[in-house]
Amino acid sequence: MKATKKHIAILGSTGSIGTQALEVIREHRDQFEVEVITAKNNRELLVQQATEFTPNAVVIENEDHYKWVKEALSGTPIKVYAGAEALVSVMEMETIDLVLTALVGFSGLRPTLRAIEYGKNIALANKETLVVGGALVTALAQSKGVNIYPVDSEHSAIFQCLAGEFHNPVEKIILTASGGPFRGKKSEELAHVTKDQALKHPNWTMGAKVTIDSASLMNKGLEVIEAKWLFDLNADQIDVVVHPQSIIHSMIQFTDGSIKAQMGLPDMRLPIQYALGYPNRLGSGFPRFDFKAYPALTFDEPDLKTFRNLALAFKALRKGGNSPCVLNAANEIAVERFLENKVAFLKMPDLVEQCMEEIPFIGNPTLEEYVETDRRARELADELLKK
Repeated sequence: MKATKKHIAILGSTGSIGTQALEVIREHRDQFEVEVITAKNNRELLVQQATEFTPNAVVIENEDHYKWVKEALSGTPIKVYAGAEALVSVMEMETIDLVLTALVGFSGLRPTLRAIEYGKNIALANKETLVVGGALVTALAQSKGVNIYPVDSEHSAIFQCLAGEFHNPVEKIILTASGGPFRGKKSEELAHVTKDQALKHPNWTMGAKVTIDSASLMNKGLEVIEAKWLFDLNADQIDVVVHPQSIIHSMIQFTDGSIKAQMGLPDMRLPIQYALGYPNRLGSGFPRFDFKAYPALTFDEPDLKTFRNLALAFKALRKGGNSPCVLNAANEIAVERFLENKVAFLKMPDLVEQCMEEIPFIGNPTLEEYVETDRRARELADELLKK
């Protein structure tokens, strides 16, 4: 009997995760069909991908590029849509089985919610969706019987370690962090770092936003909040250790004291493939880990005084409500302005903290209140930078 292919929608197909997901699909054409791909601005790559994979539809979020994309694909049966609303609406397509959310930042929330509403399983690479609206997303997923498969390497590791253990209580999880390019450095050494220095991650190849977040440890902070929602944990059940080699991707400690870890070379295609193929492990030609090449694996405490973003994320998690939404929005502005050389590296957590203190707290926000909180936090962050 011939296996039915999974029809995949990739939100953010031209980014780092999206392009690697297409690499996985290219190697497993018998398993997957590309149903929808989307991009914000990269029209050339979007058209190139559409030409190769012939999806049912493409969405270019920037409406200025609609005519160009439409004309470029005019000789094909591919439907072309444009705009943020189209990005949300296309999630209603009956032919989609699984949505890979690989957008950057807050923009992933609304299309992910719409996909869940229409019963699509989610492969989640957009951690901000759960950071901002974790309560809404998980409640809706539960009510619709939708599965959320984590794509971040750390959360994929936890998910893989839980296989066969879902009936056993977890004492805590341990998320590993590489420490980024500035591991071990103190504040005085970071006072004048440049964006070029911050963009040189020692182990992973990622987009600019995630790479800067990794350098400031905000990425790990966002992952802490995401883990709370993915695995139904509280803040005291989540630890972070700095593991420079990035071989152990994360661990679980059970109530008997035993620990399970998931290991492998730092290659995002592995967790992407696991999420797309779940519950089956698909074969791959990815490089294999060799223990002899790594005679020592090391672990350290994160430096919360120098890299304050991680501490701020734990604070937002404990406070709950719209506090993580403020944290995320202020950080997105901080990273954008850092990349524009408009704010210093060490000033980014100051900006985030001030926004967290000044934006009014809402205990149980609606989607509209999350959207308004996000807008106000971004405006405030930019206003504070002008002072």
